[in-house]
Amino acid sequence: MVRKAAVIGSPIEHSLSPVLHNAAYAALGLDWEYTRLECSEAEVPALVSSLGPEWVGLSCTMPTKRAALAFASVVTPRAFAVGAANTLVRKGSEWHADCTDVDGVVGALREKGFSGGSHGVVLGAGGTATAALAGLASLGISSVSLVVRDPSRAVEALETAGRVGVSVEVLELSVVDLALLAGAADVVVSTVPASATVALAESLACAPYVLDVIYHPWPTPVASAVEASGARLVTGLDMLLHQAFGQVSQFTGMAAPEDVMREALAAELTARS
Repeated sequence: MVRKAAVIGSPIEHSLSPVLHNAAYAALGLDWEYTRLECSEAEVPALVSSLGPEWVGLSCTMPTKRAALAFASVVTPRAFAVGAANTLVRKGSEWHADCTDVDGVVGALREKGFSGGSHGVVLGAGGTATAALAGLASLGISSVSLVVRDPSRAVEALETAGRVGVSVEVLELSVVDLALLAGAADVVVSTVPASATVALAESLACAPYVLDVIYHPWPTPVASAVEASGARLVTGLDMLLHQAFGQVSQFTGMAAPEDVMREALAAELTARS
C-alpha cells in the first residue's frame, strides 16, 4: 500500500510543501505520495474523516489550523498552547495534532544566529502570531509587545501568552512609535501581509533580528528594509523549512533529510523565478 500525505488549506495551489516532503520521502527511500488538497475550515472534519488507512499525515495551512486542532483526538501541549495545529498525524484510528510552526520559529531564528534575549515585538495577532509567541518563549523571551491594528482582536494571542508564560503588552499600531519599540527589542516577528508593511518596514528594521513570516511576493518590504539596514533577516522560507523538518519526522518516524529538503526548495525557487 502506497502511503499518502498532503497539505490542506485554501488557496493551496502554490504551496511549497509538496516540494519539501516529496524530496524528503525520496531521500528516505519511501515510495510515498504527498499532494495538495483544497480545503476550507468548515470542510476539515469531513475531509479528514474520508481519508483511508493509507494516509499517514496532513500539513495544515490557513484557514484549517484551528479546525484541525478541534478535530484531533489527541493534542500536544504546544498545539493546545498555540490554539492551532499545522500537523495531523494518524496513529491507529486516531489523528494526533501538533504545531511544528513553533519549530519553524525557533529553528529559523537559531539558524541565523539568534541565541535568545528577554524582549520581543510581534506584529499581528493571528494564528501565526500565536505560534511566534510560543516559539519566542522557547527561546527565553519573557516579555512581548504585541502590536495590532485592533486590540480587541488580540484575545487568542493573550491566551497563548498566558499558557507559555510570556508577559504581553498589547499596543495599537496607530499610536505606537514602532521604530523606538523595535530598536529596544531583541527580536521582531512580523506576521502581517506584505502590503500592510510598506510604511512600517524601516521601523521594523531597527531591531537586530527580524523574522518576516511572509515569503510571497518576494522580497517583501520588510526583507528589503532589513537587508539595507544591516540587521539579521530571518525569512518565512526559513520558517517553512524548519516546520517541515518536524512534520517529516513525525510522519515517517525517521530524521528529516534536511540538506536534501533545502536543496529541493532552492531548486524550486530558482525554477519559479
